[in-house]
Amino acid sequence: MVCVGLLNSAIAQTTGPGGPGKISGMVSGNGIGLHAATVTIKQLNKTVITDSTGHFHFTNLPFGNYTITVSAVDFISHTTPVTVKGAITRLPVTLNESDNILGEVVVSGTMKPVSKMDSPIPVEVYSPSYFKKNPSPNIFESLQMVNGVQPQLNCNVCNTGDIHINGMEGPYTMILIDGMPIVSSLSTVYGLAGIPNSMVKRIEIVKGPASTLYGSEAVGGLINIITKDAAGSDKLRVDLSVTSVGEYNADVTAKFKINTVTSSLLGVNYFNYQEIRDINSDNFTDIALQDRISIFNKWNFKSRNDLGSSLALRYIHEDRWGGETQWQPKFRGTDSVYGESISTNRFELISTLALSKNIVADLSYNYHLQDSYYGSIKYYASQHVAFAQLRWNKTWGKHDVLMGIPVRFTFYDDNSPATAKANGDNNPSRIYLPGIFVQDQFTINEKLTTLLGLRYDYNNEHGHIVTPRLSFKFSPDKHNTFRLSGGNGFRVVNLFTEDHAALTGAREVMIASALKPERSWNGNLNYTAFIGHRKGFIGIDASIFYTRFSNKIVADFITDPNKIIYDNLHGHAISRGITLNTDFNFTGGLKIIAGATWMDVFEMDKDVNGVITKIPQLFAPKISGTYAISYPLAKYGLAFDLTGKVNGPMHLPVVPNDYRPARSPLYSIVNFQVTKTWQRGFELYGGVKNIFNFLPENPLLHPDDPFNRPGGKYFDSNGTARPDTNPNGYTFDPSYNYAPVQGTKAFIGLRWFIR
Repeated sequence: MVCVGLLNSAIAQTTGPGGPGKISGMVSGNGIGLHAATVTIKQLNKTVITDSTGHFHFTNLPFGNYTITVSAVDFISHTTPVTVKGAITRLPVTLNESDNILGEVVVSGTMKPVSKMDSPIPVEVYSPSYFKKNPSPNIFESLQMVNGVQPQLNCNVCNTGDIHINGMEGPYTMILIDGMPIVSSLSTVYGLAGIPNSMVKRIEIVKGPASTLYGSEAVGGLINIITKDAAGSDKLRVDLSVTSVGEYNADVTAKFKINTVTSSLLGVNYFNYQEIRDINSDNFTDIALQDRISIFNKWNFKSRNDLGSSLALRYIHEDRWGGETQWQPKFRGTDSVYGESISTNRFELISTLALSKNIVADLSYNYHLQDSYYGSIKYYASQHVAFAQLRWNKTWGKHDVLMGIPVRFTFYDDNSPATAKANGDNNPSRIYLPGIFVQDQFTINEKLTTLLGLRYDYNNEHGHIVTPRLSFKFSPDKHNTFRLSGGNGFRVVNLFTEDHAALTGAREVMIASALKPERSWNGNLNYTAFIGHRKGFIGIDASIFYTRFSNKIVADFITDPNKIIYDNLHGHAISRGITLNTDFNFTGGLKIIAGATWMDVFEMDKDVNGVITKIPQLFAPKISGTYAISYPLAKYGLAFDLTGKVNGPMHLPVVPNDYRPARSPLYSIVNFQVTKTWQRGFELYGGVKNIFNFLPENPLLHPDDPFNRPGGKYFDSNGTARPDTNPNGYTFDPSYNYAPVQGTKAFIGLRWFIR
């Protein structure tokens, strides 16, 4: 629980029976003053923000009894009574860091800090301490602990993937860093693995369209990775770990204070895995070998009027390969031994400049270069994305208005047909996307709040884009909140940057017709509650969601086993379901976080004869869940964590007469960890992942002929399947994914920090 020290003392003599009085204090957490904490006197409707040292002041207060609420991002909010009866009342406040997944203060829903309970948009918040219960070397793997969010492998050879929210594919999920669209298009496949966990302050997730504020890619939802500021970070933090299969990970951050207004935080992550393993004896690597380094440097600047600005730079380099176990670099791009080899170089710049109390400028730029071979197929691509946005926020009475003018430019070029003219000449893609949005959060009364937003963008290839949204929040009391929201989503598809299946394996890509932009409408009903009891409290966060696509780009893996046929949906698509997150906290230290999701994701497609067929979405389990059970033995400095994820059966991309099941089994990945903590900032942790050694069966089709060689064992000289050795016409295909081919493994790590 929050520990609040309250000392009321009158210094100097009372100025009279009615005041005026003054409240002065300091808000601190983790041993330092908390900048930009919010302090509110409920009865007087007065709010102040703490300065860079955590201090705050209220003046000209009538004597009397008041209720003070203190909140700060990543800390547990607290309300306490205070009596003003002298000239000065002192109020020191210490807040404890929160690892409650239901969260406290969020920014993603409305693009500004607001208490989760006050936000009209349902936002889930996850702190680093939650992900430490099952430590992973990158954010992509860490997100498997989030209910309703599924990190999905797209290829069993190179092990790249994307993030599914509520059953919708990865391209519908927008990935933000500090609120800016950094991870998108080309980097959706490879960019997630290079974000140092040590730099993450918290992760916020919005499920459902957020296009009104964030643009065309936020159709299924968004994940906002918020990085740490130097002011609130440790001087040094080191995290080193190794697994029994030879995965080495190093995460180091260091803080530097240049002067009173400038500070810097440097984070370095290095991951290395070079062990060739083949558990299922198919002559292919189970996990792609990787060598990755990521460097992140963030600078924070304070002006005289205490406005904050920041500049962050990030560089990532990664080499990875997967394929036949005898593959070597000399086989790269040849048809001698099959391998998928990918070299990635990526640079990012992120800057936020506070021009005044109400005006903020956001700037970002990223460059991504991918040099890769999928067997003998070369894919070489480069991308530049520049983004600028001016935000203005103003409160008038009960109206809180946010306006923004964003502009985005994307340059993309590769060696595929995606950037070629009909005559074969190179034709890079250049997309200009200027826009404007406005949002009004109207507080009707203490119980009811509405939010109305509208965004207009102009795409130089697809024209005008309008995306509205409307939300209502009703709080009958401070412990219960209902939210009803609806909105529109819009997205332009780029197959070769978003869908790894279009590149890998031996399937031919076929585009049946000109692909149109995707459009959807979404509705979401959310209920949040905090229930106190004698032995702790319970948090509940439940939602009913529904999304209907009027157009969607669908990939047909079934009609022809040698092709992936992309086309506009001739009908509509639905994603609907129920999700529940629970958080049980007990005074004895026991903590249980558990969530479950039921969903039904499908397409209603109409053929040339007008017959409508229901087609289930691939890789979308109807039932899934996550859990984390934690128990500390504080006397001995020990903590125990049992975590896991459950996935129900999901439809998989099988081919005609496939010997593999068309649906995966129900399975669970269970992990256990023990952590020992010492007083001088040392932590030793270790445990076992995938305790019950679950492994998927037959992830590759025809692994013994990955090049589908004409004149070989399975195909004649014309490339036609031989009826004697290949009667079903099987071709090599690595897209049958529902779990990583990685069995039980032990891990051990050491953390050390200096405040």
